[in-house]
Amino acid sequence: MNWLNGKKTEVNPEVQERQSRRRKTAHFSPSDTETVQIEGRNPVREALRAGRALDCILMIYSDRPGPLQEIKSMAHERGVRVDIVDRAHLDRQSVTGRHQGVIAIAAARGYVDVEDILQRAHKRNETPFLLLCDEIQDPHNLGALLRSAEATGVHGVVIPSRRAVGLTPTVAKTSAGAVEHVAVARVTNMVQTMRLLKEAGLWIVGAEMNAEQTLWEADLTGPLAVVVGSEGAGLGRLVSEHCDFMVSIPMCGRVNSLNASVAGSLILFEVLRQRQRRE
Repeated sequence: MNWLNGKKTEVNPEVQERQSRRRKTAHFSPSDTETVQIEGRNPVREALRAGRALDCILMIYSDRPGPLQEIKSMAHERGVRVDIVDRAHLDRQSVTGRHQGVIAIAAARGYVDVEDILQRAHKRNETPFLLLCDEIQDPHNLGALLRSAEATGVHGVVIPSRRAVGLTPTVAKTSAGAVEHVAVARVTNMVQTMRLLKEAGLWIVGAEMNAEQTLWEADLTGPLAVVVGSEGAGLGRLVSEHCDFMVSIPMCGRVNSLNASVAGSLILFEVLRQRQRRE
């Protein structure tokens, strides 16, 4: 209920919720680690022009030449994922109520280039150690992997720009602050990135449930990139084919598979154990 001119009036619950969301997001700035929504055609277009780190763009379908097609084209050029949704979805997502058919979701923090990650290892005079996440879609899994990556000394994490979660607020929260310390690169082609890493002297090791060699038997002390597959399908075929070798995790229980973040974390800590032992 609300009072207007001394009379009791009904308040639309949807309007009340939108007003509440607007108040909560009014203080956000680009440096915040919470989500930042950019709504409207001109603001989204300018964000793309400025090179703002965007997790994705939500847009209604349009085949007419105009601002929406221009935004879609700019997004593809910059490797930003575009999800086509209906207007009702944008209405529910919108904070301002003036989305004009497009909303951009800013990343919780900026992305880096893969070369920057390799340079980080070089500057520290350390053996390169990377984590590649192949189409991880659960933000909790990615957040947990970032946390393990930070704890094990990983120089950087690589994620694909399509069919995978980005640095969303849920990822940032699940990582327990690790997102602020781990460099994350977002690439359009994971296989091409693997080739680049091989040229830089890294070995690519994939996590595979049926691999004959266990992670305890493999030598994980050299320049290394660990690849962890998606929650359901595991490693993609092409990604799997471009791994130098595979490792499995010994298990004796009745459950024959592990959560993606658990499996990845076990391998990362085994790499750390072997490296510290070698030192």
